[in-house]
Amino acid sequence: MAKVIIYPTNSLILSDLVQRFGHKPIAMMEKIKEKISTVGVDSPPLNITSEEPKRGLKYAAVEVPAGVRGRMAIVGPMIEQAEAGIIVGETPMAFGCMGCARTNELTKFLIRDRDMPILELDFPESDDEGQEFVYKIAEFLKSLPEKTEVATE
Repeated sequence: MAKVIIYPTNSLILSDLVQRFGHKPIAMMEKIKEKISTVGVDSPPLNITSEEPKRGLKYAAVEVPAGVRGRMAIVGPMIEQAEAGIIVGETPMAFGCMGCARTNELTKFLIRDRDMPILELDFPESDDEGQEFVYKIAEFLKSLPEKTEVATE
């Protein structure tokens, strides 16, 4: 089972597809659930700790808007744990809007910068393209290793 980062990171459709093919989707929904159900974290919308803005600095400079750093404090570690990635471009809002163009560009850049298998597709605009879209994702997921190999030192 490979850990697959999806983009948009909150796409239920991509998350479901990855899971159906026996892999672990790395998605925003799971991380947000952890945040809002963690004891000691204030209730939303103040559900951050004092460490998270610092964590975001690892991925985005202090000059970028605070919202980018805040999002990257969550998305950055997700990208680091990924073993493969799926990026879908030109998506409509309902497919999984992340809400911040700068964070979106940085997220895609960091995924592409990793040395791992990546599938990039554009969102389908017809039934035929939709079938091809799912086929390509299925073939990509089938090509990934079923088990994560643990390095021994």
